[in-house]
Amino acid sequence: MKKIAILGLSSLLVLSFLFTGCESVKNANNTQKGAGIGAVAGGIIGAVLGNNIGKGGNAALGAAIGAAVGGGTGALIGNSMDKQAREIDQALPGADVERVGEGIHLVLNENAVRFDVNKSTLTPQAKANLDKLVPVFNSYADTNIEIFGYTDNTGKAEYNLTLSQKRAESVKVYLISKGLVASRFKTSGYGIADPIAPNDTPEGRTQNRRVEFAITANAKMIEEAKTKQ
Repeated sequence: MKKIAILGLSSLLVLSFLFTGCESVKNANNTQKGAGIGAVAGGIIGAVLGNNIGKGGNAALGAAIGAAVGGGTGALIGNSMDKQAREIDQALPGADVERVGEGIHLVLNENAVRFDVNKSTLTPQAKANLDKLVPVFNSYADTNIEIFGYTDNTGKAEYNLTLSQKRAESVKVYLISKGLVASRFKTSGYGIADPIAPNDTPEGRTQNRRVEFAITANAKMIEEAKTKQ
């Protein structure tokens, strides 16, 4: 895996002390601590991710992953996400996999899913790489998958916004065609926003023509985790 979680439990504990006060946390029992940390952590993770994910910062993606459940439920979900992230990394080493909070941030750049200039169609190589993810996504059926499309900065910003949405949709449609449930997916296009490389070189522009995923627990997964505490 290219990266490990931005914020672990120890970091959240430190930040939670800052927001809730040392004395109140010290006097709480373990259940109360878990609930308090979870509530504060969701906002913190979302804010941090908004400033850091994708190098340029993707507030929408950060908000999607940053809605932490917290407590023992969050820990169980996190363990499942750890396993899924490892399996994604093994299935598709060219992707950039990052465990964040209780979710997974996945970047499919030119090493995994490459888009030609002004194109939203998937290349044969892109389809082959997406095929590698299908078994993993099927194994973790109780997750939601939000896909974010991007472009380089060539052309008009308004046009690129539409093009980026089409890129995200292309990935969604292909994954659904392979048997994944449509209701798991949500797509958004962000055009030239949040570049992960300089746009002043052909290589950098190629990297910016990409899709990113936010993988999070669905309601069923959260409820089942609650029953296992």
